[in-house]
Amino acid sequence: MLGIIAATAVTTAAALAVPVAGLLAHRAVRRSANAHLMRIDTPDGIDEQGFVRIGGIDQWISVRGEDRANPVLLELHGGPGAANSPYGARTRAWEEHFTVVRWDMRGAGLTFAHGGPSGQGGEPSFARLYADALEVVHHVRARLGVDRVVLLPSSFGTVFGLRLARSHPELFSAYVGTDQNVLEAGRDTSAYDATLERLRAAGKAKDAAELEAMGSDWRRWTPAQRTAYDKLCAGSDPLTLDTVKKVVLGSMWLSPLYSPARILAYFKGQGFSQPVTAGTHAFDDRADGTRFEVPFFVFQGALDVITPAARAKAFFDEVEAPVKAFALIEGASHFAALRRPDRFLELLLTHVRPVVTGGARATAG
Repeated sequence: MLGIIAATAVTTAAALAVPVAGLLAHRAVRRSANAHLMRIDTPDGIDEQGFVRIGGIDQWISVRGEDRANPVLLELHGGPGAANSPYGARTRAWEEHFTVVRWDMRGAGLTFAHGGPSGQGGEPSFARLYADALEVVHHVRARLGVDRVVLLPSSFGTVFGLRLARSHPELFSAYVGTDQNVLEAGRDTSAYDATLERLRAAGKAKDAAELEAMGSDWRRWTPAQRTAYDKLCAGSDPLTLDTVKKVVLGSMWLSPLYSPARILAYFKGQGFSQPVTAGTHAFDDRADGTRFEVPFFVFQGALDVITPAARAKAFFDEVEAPVKAFALIEGASHFAALRRPDRFLELLLTHVRPVVTGGARATAG
């Protein structure tokens, strides 16, 4: 996912070069409307957005919800470096039913914009971010006075999420994965194979040759090759490309939190975060264990070409958990929860909230 957003941003910026004045006026109106939408004024609501000292540096954390009695939902974003801080307006309805905690990891989003490269505590690594994630969980539990939180990782964030849920079930009331990654030490090449097939079918011989030359084992790719793969994978699928343009870049452009300087920092943070994937090359999710001591849910884009639904479902079928459910989000590829936030909320309310609030609702999926 490293290269998709940045590469698409360059193309989109060129297309929007004129007329600048009208574009900026429209942006100002929409950002103002989103700021109004984001207001929380309920008696028992909470809206705290700012920097918290995590892992020795200032990291951006948002805690928002209309009722502090609601279950706490802690997001782990993907990328690496693809922070979720731009998406508040898209997921505003979630905050009626959950207290939503967003955290921009070191090297990502507003954390990177605030501290810059020199303020990230050195080169980011998987181990460092994993330790940060645990610290964030404990911070949220203490701040909100709860014993457990619902863990909601997406995309590369699910690599952290699976390991947190396995190792620390006492901290989580449920695991809810979306854009679910399943690492198998390089054995599964289904996404790579499908990308190569799409490129060939579209007559893009040069791109197909570039991908073939890289080989199918992503663990051997350089950061530049990983970025190139991300671009080819997303660019070869119209739905994914449309989602990046309209949902990801559109949300960033219209977010009250994002100035042009912060947008630029967002892309720089993704490049800065590239080394994180090196720490996952030996990971094997099946070998690490498919038994989870927490309710386990996966809600996946039916048309996801980056983390294919079939691979996620095959892993889910092997999972043993007290309660579990799997559901497809129709009409969505990657970024499924953001493309269809209404459908994702429906799944949260149908399957997850009853379980974490003491109900018994959930199906095998």
